[in-house]
Order: sequence, then C-alpha cells, then structure tokens
Amino acid sequence: MAEAEQVVKPKPRPIIRIGLFLISHSLFVSVICCTAGIVALLLLPALAKNTYISENALMPGSASPMLSKNDASEGHNFVNGILNLDSETTKTGIEIPELIAKHIVELGGEVNYHKFQPVSNKFHPLHFFLGPDAGVIQENYSCSSYGINTVGIIRAPRGDGKEAIVMVTPYNSVKITTGQALSLGAAYSVFSLLSRVTWLAKDIIWLAADSKHGEYAAVAAWLRDYNTLSFGDLNLYPEMCGVSTSASRKKSQVKQDTISDGFRRAGTMAAALVIKVADTSTEFEKDVLNIYAEASNGQMPNLDLINVVNYLAVHGQGLQVRVEKIWSLLDSWWLNSLGELIELLGKVATSLNPQGRFGIPVADYVEGSVTLASSLYNQALGVPTGPHGAFRDYQVDAITMEISPKFYSTERVLFLLRVGRLVEGVIRSVNNLLEKFHQSFFLYLLTSPNRFVSVGVYMIAFALLIAPLPLVAAALFSDASKTKLGKDKVPLKPAPHGESIPTFTSWKWLYAAKTVLVVHLWGAVVTLLPNFLYQIPNSSPSTNLLIWIPLSMLSLFFTYVLSGSFSFFSTSQPQRREWALLKSVTVAAAFIGLCLMSVINFATAEIGALLLVPMCLTAVPLRHDLKVNTMRALIRGACNMLLVFVGFPPIAFLLLKGASDGFGNVRFGDFWNWAETLWAWNSATYIYICMVHLPCWVLCIHTLLHQC
Repeated sequence: MAEAEQVVKPKPRPIIRIGLFLISHSLFVSVICCTAGIVALLLLPALAKNTYISENALMPGSASPMLSKNDASEGHNFVNGILNLDSETTKTGIEIPELIAKHIVELGGEVNYHKFQPVSNKFHPLHFFLGPDAGVIQENYSCSSYGINTVGIIRAPRGDGKEAIVMVTPYNSVKITTGQALSLGAAYSVFSLLSRVTWLAKDIIWLAADSKHGEYAAVAAWLRDYNTLSFGDLNLYPEMCGVSTSASRKKSQVKQDTISDGFRRAGTMAAALVIKVADTSTEFEKDVLNIYAEASNGQMPNLDLINVVNYLAVHGQGLQVRVEKIWSLLDSWWLNSLGELIELLGKVATSLNPQGRFGIPVADYVEGSVTLASSLYNQALGVPTGPHGAFRDYQVDAITMEISPKFYSTERVLFLLRVGRLVEGVIRSVNNLLEKFHQSFFLYLLTSPNRFVSVGVYMIAFALLIAPLPLVAAALFSDASKTKLGKDKVPLKPAPHGESIPTFTSWKWLYAAKTVLVVHLWGAVVTLLPNFLYQIPNSSPSTNLLIWIPLSMLSLFFTYVLSGSFSFFSTSQPQRREWALLKSVTVAAAFIGLCLMSVINFATAEIGALLLVPMCLTAVPLRHDLKVNTMRALIRGACNMLLVFVGFPPIAFLLLKGASDGFGNVRFGDFWNWAETLWAWNSATYIYICMVHLPCWVLCIHTLLHQC
C-alpha cells in the first residue's frame, strides 16, 4: 500500500535533458564550438556562390546601347569647356555651375542651384545612429565658404513623376581635376541622350556635387533638403553668392527665368549611381571599374544593383571589375598554406565523390580571402566608402563607380563612350523596375565582384563562436550555487508534498551583477571623455590618447570605490568562489552585447566575437593557476595574459594595422585618429568598443586578479 502511494517523479523533457547535458559538458562544447566557428570563418571563401540577377525585370543588356559617338564627342567638348574655365586666372567659384546649368537648359532640362555650408565634424555623443552631423557653420561665413550643387532634372515622358534615378558626379569647384571633368562629361553625354529618349518611366536627376568641402558633405546636404518637407521656395540664402537669384542671373551666361529660385524635386529615388573617374591611369590591359558599396554601420545596397553593374561592365563594355582588397595579405605565407590545404582536401573529397564540386584553387582562395577581409573590415568600420553612403541613410540603393582608364591622355571620346554606355545600361535596367529593389540580398559579404557569401552562411561562424557563452554562464552559476549550498549549509524549505527543497538564501550573485553593471556604466563615461579632450587646442593624437587612457583608469578607480566593488578582492572564506559568479555574469553580458551588436552591424559583432569570446571563456584567477602549479595551469595562465593583452582595443588595433601596413608605419596616435573617424561618422562600432568590449575586458582582468 505504501508503495502504491509513493509519488513517481516525472522525467524532465528531452530538451531540458539536452540542455543539462550541454551545461555539464560546457568545457568540451566550448572548445568544439569555438574551433568550428573559426574553421567556418576560414572556409567562407570556399563556400561563396556566384552572383545572379534575382529580379527578372532588370533584364541587363537586353537592349542595344543608344549612346552614340556624337554624344560622346559632345561630352568631350563639354570636358574641354570645363578645363578651359578652370585654367582662367580670375575665378569667382560659380563658372562651372553656370556652365553646367547652361548646357542642361539647352537640353530642355530643369535646373536649380543648391547652396550649402560645410559640415562641422565634431564629437557629438548623443547623435549616434543619425548619420554624420547635419549642422552647418554659421559664424564667419563668406561667399567662398558655400558649396554650390547644380541639379538638373529630366521629366520622364512615360512616368508619373513618382520615381527617379540619380546620377552624381562630384567635382571640386576650386580646383577641378581632369578625372572629375571626365566624370562630368560622361554624365552630360548620358543626360543628353536621356533628354531625347521616349522609353523613360522614371525621372532622371543629375547632381553635379560641389565637393570642395567633401564629396559626402555635398551629397548629404542636398539629400537632407530633398527629403525635408517644406512649403514654398527653399531659397535659403538669397543674394548671397551671386547664384540662384534673378538679379544675379542677368549677368550670368544662363538666360533669365530658366533656373528656378526654389528647390526642385522629382519622385522617390529608386537608385543612385556615383560616377567618378580616377586621376591616374591603370596598369592593367583594360579599363578598370572599382565598385564601392559599403555605407554607414555596415549597410549594403541590394546585391542586384552590383550584379547589374558588374554584368554590363564585363559583358557589355569589356571592363575589368574590381572590389577593394587588403593587398598586404596576398603574400602572407599562412594564407597561402591554408589555401593549399583546402585545395588538397577538395581534391580528396572530389575523388571520393566525382559528381560533387569541392575545394577551390589556391589563387582563388587567397584572392577571395583578402576581398572578404576587406568587405568585413569596411562593414565593421561603419564608415561609408564613398558619397553613395549618404543615399543609404535614406534607404536608397546606391554605389560608387570609379573608372580608371587604361590610357589617360588619349582616346577620351572612346572612353566617354564606354562609360556612358555603361551608365545608360544601368539606368535602363533600373528604369524597368516596377518597385524598389527587394528580391536579392541586403546582408552579404563579397569575395569577388561576381561571388558573395550570404547571411545564411556567414552567420554560422558567428553563431558557433557565441554559442558557448550562455552554456558557460549557466555552468559557472550552477557550480557556484552548489559550492555555497555545500559550505554554507543552506536550510531546506518544506514542500507541499512533504519534500524538502533547498532555499538559495545567499544573493551574492547580485553583487556580481552590480559590479558588471557598474563597469558597463563606466564604459559610458569612457565614451564621453573624448568630448572634453576634443576641446584641447593644438593637441596631437598621441597626446590625446595618453590623456584618454589615464583618465579612463582614474574614473574606473573612483567607480569601483564608490560602488564598493573592491569587496570582491577580500580574502575572507565565504568569498573564495565569488569569481565564478562574476565570470558568469560577465559572460552573459558579453553574449547580450554581441547579440545586440549583430543586429546593428553584423561584421563588428563577428570581429568582436573573435577577440572577446576566447578572452571571456578562459579567464580564471591567476592565483588559482599558481597554486595548482601544473603545466596545464601555467599554459592557461599564459594564454589568459596573452588574450588580455591582445584584447585591449588600442593594442588590437595597432597589431592589426601593423600586420596589414607594416609595423614601421604604425604610430601610437593612430588609434586616436581611428577612434576620431568612428565618432565623426557616428559609427556604432565606437559604441560597441567603449560600452561592450572594453567593460568585458576590464571584468576579465577583475577575474584574473581575484583572490581565490
């Protein structure tokens, strides 16, 4: 009867049993996952797929180019006119905008000038994720301080004015180069053709951006006003520089009443192309087209736009297309050795399964790796690689096309014809779209102009790297709890069915959570310190960095004192295992920070995981390893010291810079310059370094120095 009344405990669910098994073997799982994550990252170039056009409506190359040699010749004459203006000794800075406006009016287009002031790139800690500062300098301004963009618009004969395609040609109105003049000539040739065609369904906007204050600043200023709701004219600076007013236009070479005093708009932008011509000739046998696509905080345009440009450039105009690479890695012995190993493994796999395609040649793997590293770095940096980044801030797909001619001084007409037909083909493909780009990928890494790694592939490496973090946090917390229950003899609480449940009356984990929270709040203080250091006049980057580091350490000391976190260093018996709780909460905080960063900028989270995860997982008090005094403990202690040294953000940056550019070119103040670039562009990477990576680094040192 007693046996019948005995209550049988139900078995836990399979998912719970699997979780308990993984937690109990967290060390083995951590080693396997971290190793697999690094291997998966190294295999990404071999896993890259060929690009393809996802949107059938684009139909690149389906129509023959209409741009003729006469159009290219007119563009060449336009280039000569600009260069002749630039050679004149007396200049007011408005000759080139007026010449561009005159030719646009002759083609039947609409024209307006857009005046803007230079952007002040200062440190604004509260303006992150909003793009570079949109403020303007309003003190001591003069006529020469204004930039003057010239905007031409062609209304589509088959459109309703709701969509537009933008061509951007940056040029320096103070001292224009031959390459900038050629880019204006190519855009003028295309604009001349599009003013006559009947198949246009989207308006065409030609933005001749005055880049004397920076290419990005000129484009961003125009986009800001374009997307600003306003009523009436936007003649913000009347009678200022002799431009854009009726009185001044009487003296200009443009006819009166042909240029609007207000801000002219077209439809919603479907895509944008930034056209640039390099000022130096290429050493290759063909004209080279360099594509720049990275925007702020790792944003990328739809892959279909790059695919269309690559297809038309290679198959239509015979150009050699390139994307940016880290050239210093091409000759690295370890990368070539790894490529040989992957090629050998691919041959073995192919011999076992002849129908499958495995492996990749060494040359392709090395080139794909250096391109992938460049794509990963540029996305993680969070700084746009060209003025196209200003469009991406408004969710407009845009890229920068920089063409390097084979022969710079001759065959200009043929060069303009080739570039013009390429731009015409891209515009014609985008013109076919009935909706915005959406079919292809927005999250990807390039390994070549025609090969890419999608988010579904490269996220595997990141997932494997961070997978051990929650397991280790749970295992440490469980071990610390068991230790307390054994030492402190926690009383048992009676359960409803007569059982006894241990009550965890010790809340020491709250002290660990408080320490982690305080250190992360200190990270916010470190983030704001450059706002004050930036006010020091005539200070060098090395001086600023030397002040930033001691101030950060001093603020950390006061933060610890005020919060009472130094109690963790006590040698009293009940706190001998508090480092496990501290490490548990630290690992959990690192996991949360990396996951949040992966939503904002996946590349930053990927690189951060490579540095942060091993450091957090291996951190153990050094006194513990010294007491054990075994070879394994000594190796672990040495690894901890090495990981902490490499994990310090300035050291990590200087080591990476030295590996890529040579240690002879590394200066101590380079980290300050790099950090200054991040906060000037409001890159989320700066927030991650100061408020996630650096606090976790400090907490790892806290764990290493803990009494045990």
